[in-house]
Amino acid sequence: MSAIWVTIIALAVATTALKLAGPLLLGGRDLPAAAIGVIELLASALLAALVVVETFGKGRSLTLDARALGVAFAAVVLARRAPMIVAVIGAAVVTALARALG
Repeated sequence: MSAIWVTIIALAVATTALKLAGPLLLGGRDLPAAAIGVIELLASALLAALVVVETFGKGRSLTLDARALGVAFAAVVLARRAPMIVAVIGAAVVTALARALG
């Protein structure tokens, strides 16, 4: 068996162990209110981090290109309470126009 398959199997076992740890350790008990508050914020923080890294990151350097204009457009229209579909399609159009013009 190659090293790649050993790595894949080890990661699968580790992932399964981590997923089992929560229910086994908690045993049906409710989480404290402070822990629930932190968990509720994790998804939006992770999404924001992914957007920033994918928009502005290029290897180990920071880059500003057409994607930044698209994200800025989406931020502005969402701040003005526009529907999500308007933000997504508008950001795609703004990014495409910036790439075509630049």
